[in-house]
Amino acid sequence: MRHVIVGAGPAAQNALETLRALDAEAEIALVCDEPAYARMVLPYYLSGDVEEAALHTGDDAWWETLRVETHFGRRVAALDPAADRLRLDDGSELAFDRLLVATGSRAARPDVPGAEGEGVVDLWTLADANAFLAGPHRDVVIVGAGFIAFTILDAVARRAERVRFLELEPQILPRMLDPAAAALLSARLESLGIELHTGASLEEIGEAGGRRRLSLSDGSTLECDAVVMATGIRPNTGFLEGAGVELDPAVLVDDHLRTSRAGVFAAGDVAQGPDLLGGPRRVQAIQPVAVDHGRVAGANLAGEDVAYAGSLTMNVLAAQGLEAASLGRWEQDEDAMVVENAANHIYRKYVFEDDRLVGGILVGPTVAVTGMNDVGMLKGLIQTGVRLGPWKRYLAENPLDLRRAYVASGAAKELLGSTLLAGRAVGGGGFRFPRLPARRARSSHHATLLSGAPG
Repeated sequence: MRHVIVGAGPAAQNALETLRALDAEAEIALVCDEPAYARMVLPYYLSGDVEEAALHTGDDAWWETLRVETHFGRRVAALDPAADRLRLDDGSELAFDRLLVATGSRAARPDVPGAEGEGVVDLWTLADANAFLAGPHRDVVIVGAGFIAFTILDAVARRAERVRFLELEPQILPRMLDPAAAALLSARLESLGIELHTGASLEEIGEAGGRRRLSLSDGSTLECDAVVMATGIRPNTGFLEGAGVELDPAVLVDDHLRTSRAGVFAAGDVAQGPDLLGGPRRVQAIQPVAVDHGRVAGANLAGEDVAYAGSLTMNVLAAQGLEAASLGRWEQDEDAMVVENAANHIYRKYVFEDDRLVGGILVGPTVAVTGMNDVGMLKGLIQTGVRLGPWKRYLAENPLDLRRAYVASGAAKELLGSTLLAGRAVGGGGFRFPRLPARRARSSHHATLLSGAPG
């Protein structure tokens, strides 16, 4: 069986390693126009915390170990509508029995004059990061104040002397936080000198004495050294047009990550799949979903029958000393409980349906969000849909104590039983940057944690 995987991000790599672990004889080819590197690590490279080499998630020796035929630096031009064959941008062709599309997404810039000009970058790729570092960036305007913008905020703030946001909506993070949570985070940013310009759109980017001049819809202007565009992403589906793969606008997939064309699967940012909480299929462009998609797709490429329960809407970020997370149906206000402590920068919102948690928002210092794994416990309670019973009232009285409700509800046990490919031999994270120390040997308890059964 010959498999071709297009892309080299987390969905592609998890699929590849899972496929190889389950099928030692499979022929595997990998096509990607970029080297294999971790986009999630780009902010640390941008800030100077890691060197460029540390971004890479595979080297020549690693691909040889996995017996993968690599085609780096090549882009897929088209999928033959009548045959199982890909045409690459150099004119060569690759035949396949099964194909995985894991091409991810690309940055989307607004259609305004000057948006493609000098001094304007996306900070979406390694090339973008190097372009930003090579140019003047003492004074930076970030266009867009959504999740993407906040993932690179700390890195940009470390490099620049002045950072300003321009956001069309009346608040920051409009698709991640409700107005109250956004106001708390905004106050923190402004107290640290991060300037926020909300409720205005970008009309034009011009030049002013070697700097960029941004003209806004409210008649004002902003001048800066560099403009960072963080105005959304679009799935990379161009080569699938007319190839019998249904798009809307990403690749529509079922619970096995299969597309509408036989033998073709899709995973990660490019895949529009089932939602864990129901409703229409949607794109969840986040790392955990890409990893899950990759593992399920890899197993099904190998001939297994593995279903995916669906992705959970989830965003987690850290910015300027605070962390923020939103999960599930966080935007609902009916049957929601809220607690806020502005002095300590703490905000919590729990959304219920009956006595089940279906959404939530957490904002606060690390200790109140990820430090004690509150995000993980909230995710587990939503993901499993366990009934809280009297623990719902307990959370109303003790909103900062998720632990007791999480343990008492049995959510941890439910999660162990739903672990993807539990107890199966799969790959994942085998490559290590050469300068890192060797991995510690796994303890005898490792298999127990994966299988959920006593050793």
